[in-house]
Amino acid sequence: MTMDEIFRRLRALQDILPRKIELEHDIQNIPKVLMAQEEVLTRFKRTFIEKNQEREKGELFEAEHRNLLAAAERSREDAERKMELINTQREYEALDKEISDSAAREQQYRKELQQQERSLAELEEQIKQTQASIVQQEGELKERRASIENEVANKKQLVEELVEQEQALIPDLDPEMLFKFDRIIRNKMGKGIVAIKSGVCTGCHMVLPVQFANNVRMGEEIVFCPYCSRILFYEEADQNEEDFFYNDDAGSLADLDDLDEEEEEDDLDEEEEKVNIDYEEEILAMNQAAAPL
Repeated sequence: MTMDEIFRRLRALQDILPRKIELEHDIQNIPKVLMAQEEVLTRFKRTFIEKNQEREKGELFEAEHRNLLAAAERSREDAERKMELINTQREYEALDKEISDSAAREQQYRKELQQQERSLAELEEQIKQTQASIVQQEGELKERRASIENEVANKKQLVEELVEQEQALIPDLDPEMLFKFDRIIRNKMGKGIVAIKSGVCTGCHMVLPVQFANNVRMGEEIVFCPYCSRILFYEEADQNEEDFFYNDDAGSLADLDDLDEEEEEDDLDEEEEKVNIDYEEEILAMNQAAAPL
């Protein structure tokens, strides 16, 4: 297989893989849309349970106070009947106190019952509203789930079609190169193979040494950009770019290292010269201080 054919396949894969990756991400993330709606439904159900428990407690409270109210009424009525049979002032005072206490308890129990009845009526309305919300949410969730399942099914179908196109392109290609290429596509926003123009990688826009660019131009092997790791290929260019490729002064990747070493040596020389000057100035100052006035 020629390098031109390899590059052609890689460029075709570059059109396929980003679309496939995006669809795969959608398939994974689409169901998450339901999570918020499911959480709302869960809160409604939890509220419904809590309100029902509260209603049960309120009904127990109401039943107990009805019994207490009935007992207080009987106690008052019994005391009132006994008033007709009393013979002494002391008996009258005792019965009168009993009647007053029973009436006070009646009034308190009746007041508490009325408050509880209002609370239960409000609670019952809240339960009905919550139940209606649950029914509504369940209906909407069912429709949304069906819509999402249909959307996921359509995207899976598209992924299968892209996989078929991908499989038609990858035979005879190096598996390790394909693995790197797929990883580059995922990490470089869909660009895994880019052209080199005027000695510049069009993926990361970094200037490449001439010798390295010439290797890409020769097209005898797969070359990765040393800066962004994308696969590089050569495109026909204008005269200015031809001048660039034949410029012997442009250097290579090794020249980049040599330049760094030269700059580092220059920095050391400047540092040493600065130290010597400072030392000489310090000695001159000491001599002047020691000289007789």
